[in-house]
Amino acid sequence: MIDGWITQLRKGLLEYCVLTVLSRGESHGYEIVQALRQIEALAVSESTVYPILARLRADKYLKVREEPSAAGGPPRRVFSLTAPGRVRLAEMRAHLHELDTALDQLQHAPAGGT
Repeated sequence: MIDGWITQLRKGLLEYCVLTVLSRGESHGYEIVQALRQIEALAVSESTVYPILARLRADKYLKVREEPSAAGGPPRRVFSLTAPGRVRLAEMRAHLHELDTALDQLQHAPAGGT
């Protein structure tokens, strides 16, 4: 079924999407989730985004600072890109551009592959 393929494609793109959101500036995890939810085709939830944030932090692509909660609750985490995170995003963008170009060539190639 196509649903499984779509799910796998989304999973593969979410790291890129998280880095792209953070390229605009630092954000709380909730704000990142909300930004991604605006793109219906991504169909994201907090349970998919927070593990990605944790992995990107562990890989040193993100840094985190804490700020006090306005409601007096636990501190809120604010995520931002590190220098390696910006490099990673640039590499991903370049590769996605290459893929887009290759797929476009494939779709517009004459019948028979020549």
